[in-house]
Amino acid sequence: MALSDLGAALLRRIDPELAHGLAIRALQAIPLPAPPADDPILRTRVAGLDLPNPVGLAAGLDKNGEALRGLARLGFGFVECGSVTPLPQAGNPKPRLFRLSEDRGVINRMGFNNLGLEAFAARLSDRPRNVIVGANLGANKDTEDKAADYVAGLIRLRGLSDYVTVNVSSPNTPGLRALQGRAALDDLLGRLNEARAGDPTPVFLKVAPDLTADEVALIVEASLDHRIDALIVSNTTLDRPDSLRSPHRAEAGGLSGAPLKARAMEALRAAAAAGGGRLPLIAVGGVDSGAEAYARIRAGAAAVQLYSALIYEGPGLVARIKRDLADLLRADGFSTVSEAALAAR
Repeated sequence: MALSDLGAALLRRIDPELAHGLAIRALQAIPLPAPPADDPILRTRVAGLDLPNPVGLAAGLDKNGEALRGLARLGFGFVECGSVTPLPQAGNPKPRLFRLSEDRGVINRMGFNNLGLEAFAARLSDRPRNVIVGANLGANKDTEDKAADYVAGLIRLRGLSDYVTVNVSSPNTPGLRALQGRAALDDLLGRLNEARAGDPTPVFLKVAPDLTADEVALIVEASLDHRIDALIVSNTTLDRPDSLRSPHRAEAGGLSGAPLKARAMEALRAAAAAGGGRLPLIAVGGVDSGAEAYARIRAGAAAVQLYSALIYEGPGLVARIKRDLADLLRADGFSTVSEAALAAR
């Protein structure tokens, strides 16, 4: 077992939120070696971003952009930090993070706990340049105009990240998911489009898995109308599958990890059908192996993200996914990731 994976195994034995904080501290302090060069077959381009591989880190691990140098050494093709809100906020009362070990899942109701936009911007101004970095934007719990919070984040972070994600799908901020309705979405995306003012930084939209195919199609069309560059499908779910065995299965919050896999794939297929190749898709939710990453790509994803699987598999998972994904691409006669995704249409 690699030293980093052994550390992950030890962290699983302590309180989940404490373990999360210790993981961030370790990524800040431990001088990790640079990862080996990626297999050329994994190179791809998403929304104008040249990625060395299509395996990204989802938002939520590094909420404040504190450990980007360490994360850049784990072999990800891109790293997304946040969610960040304009004002600092403590988030929801503890406990608010639960491992569903029997199900290889996680429930969180963190509530966008973060140090705020100014601290986040300061860290991004000193970010590593050897990895594509995305900034995930949220809205403060008590703000009366949530769209204004996203506009503020977009403007403040201009030039500091390689892309920005608008997170309207967290289940842990009251009223946030209502922004996925067409009228609210038109208002939000219209204001963001105006605020971009010619800035070429790609803007992504992250949506919930708890949507019908018609609702997904509505979001795809709104995204195209307002020049959104890619859709991230999807966030955590409020659903609780009957298969859950953990004693924590009834905790409130968003469910992620292996139990989200089927629902996230369903949402991805709905987005792919609605988009018809017009909008790049990034798949997230239950991605825990090279085979699963490949399945999402064959369903139309241009890239994938993961987070919860790292808790159970350790950081060595990234290299394993990339190796197996490269083997699967070659076995089916594909020479690029994009070629495999195009074959899904």
